[in-house]
Amino acid sequence: MIAKLKGLIDSTGDDWAVVDCGGVGYLVSCSARTLGRLQAGNAASLFIETHVREDAIQLYGFLETGERDWFRLLTTVQGVGAKVALSILAIAAPDQLLQIIAAQDKVSLTRAGGVGPKLALRILTELKDKAGKIALGGFAPGAVIAAAAPPPMASGRLEDAVSALVNLGYRRLEAFQAAGEAARDLDGDADASALIRAALKRLGRDLTR
Repeated sequence: MIAKLKGLIDSTGDDWAVVDCGGVGYLVSCSARTLGRLQAGNAASLFIETHVREDAIQLYGFLETGERDWFRLLTTVQGVGAKVALSILAIAAPDQLLQIIAAQDKVSLTRAGGVGPKLALRILTELKDKAGKIALGGFAPGAVIAAAAPPPMASGRLEDAVSALVNLGYRRLEAFQAAGEAARDLDGDADASALIRAALKRLGRDLTR
């Protein structure tokens, strides 16, 4: 099992890089986020996820453990293979994925190649609890998804506020973030109307105008 490669970047392509480790070149599939930071001739250290099949050994490389851990988690969902997982990581960084799942933002996930509405819903549903185990630097048992969410309050009030903001034309993720920040400012002690007003001020609008 290969867990890490350290060497010189020999060459790169659309979704791969060749890492020269002591004269041996390893072909590694990479996310767009990782590839964008690799340059031929430069040294690099990649965290590796190794997939072994009957007909092939495939290496997937990441510059950050958080991205590798999300790759592992995404591929536990039925219908999410390595290619789809990499496409999801191309449209959202690890901290953004945590927010997307906390917000249950299906639209953002469907921006990734190979992810339709049904698969996006499955990912959100299956990872809602599991995602909390990932810290941005790796696995952290005991961490909770609430780290990306607002403080405890009646979920109905928060959802009402988010739904109202979405109906006003805001994307669900930005609505969730604004309502969450408003809830933190109000210490979780606010009704939906107060949350909406506070969130709109954060978004640059005011219902009193």
